[in-house]
Amino acid sequence: MKKMFCMFMTVVLAVSAFALAGCNASSGEKLVVYNWEDYIGEEVLEMFEKETGIKVVYDVFESNESMYAKVKNSGGYDILFPSDYMIERLIKENMLEKIDMSNVPNAVHIDNRFKNMAYDPTDEYAVSYMWGTVGITYNTKMVTETVDSWDILWDPAYAGQIFMYNSQRDAFAAALKRLGFSVNTRNVEELNAARDSLMEQLPLVQAYISDAVKDKMIGNEGALALTYSGDVLYCLKDNPDLAYAIPKEGSNIWCDGMVIPKGAKNKANAEKFIDFMCRPEIAAINSEYIGFATTNIDALQYIDEEFASHPAYWPDDETLDRCEIFYDLGDFIKEYEKAWNEIFINGL
Repeated sequence: MKKMFCMFMTVVLAVSAFALAGCNASSGEKLVVYNWEDYIGEEVLEMFEKETGIKVVYDVFESNESMYAKVKNSGGYDILFPSDYMIERLIKENMLEKIDMSNVPNAVHIDNRFKNMAYDPTDEYAVSYMWGTVGITYNTKMVTETVDSWDILWDPAYAGQIFMYNSQRDAFAAALKRLGFSVNTRNVEELNAARDSLMEQLPLVQAYISDAVKDKMIGNEGALALTYSGDVLYCLKDNPDLAYAIPKEGSNIWCDGMVIPKGAKNKANAEKFIDFMCRPEIAAINSEYIGFATTNIDALQYIDEEFASHPAYWPDDETLDRCEIFYDLGDFIKEYEKAWNEIFINGL
């Protein structure tokens, strides 16, 4: 019933938006969005454009680090979708505008656990979007043993069948947790041990890739992959043989937010967009499309129960207790960048 309702709401909202389009289509206004690939429903963007008359110019990035570099060097965006630790960094470096929350009344639907986050304790700079974990997506036809440890990504039996996500913090998180260290370590010896572990693993890895990992796993081109939790739910639509595990050693729990970069030319439109995305019905449509868990507590009533009950979508508390959130590492991030470069310079 919930899935049928969600589909019904899609039609209703689309029709309503179309009815408004005649009044707004010639507004000439725009909004420049910078987001992860496959991280918003195409119909959601279309519905926003039809309802408001605001043209969405959409661009994508592959990692928080690549997003930061582009925004730092060139800018031109009105809204970004960074992760927790990157939001913290952007705030520290005065790279974000404060959001006028009076223009975002639908933020009331955000679950309280995703408000007043450590990276934005006063809720002035970010509105939570999606949340999840980092874990292992695996093909149950290729992997018959229990997947409960990071060690399996270092198992020579799967040489050439392993994908690693091309993200510095995520790859190091897997190696650090495997060795019993924090994902936020500022200990050079621990970081170097993780570097050496990733270099040791490198001959087993088919590729370090980003969003293309989903197509690879759907197409049975690999047995194991370091992925975000929502990726497996996205992939399950086309390949039911896939499963997801959060290793017993622990992992990363993350929360992405919607923020407005400093100097945004269309700040008012960005706030309209954030408010639109916070409508429970919109958040539900968006969450089911991309596969990630929404931070919008009132959207859950519109989401298919089987989908929302999948352990990748909403892990139990015991599992989450083993996970850590990423924090901005300050100047120590240079050590991570150095170690990251050494993996590929010396490991190939």
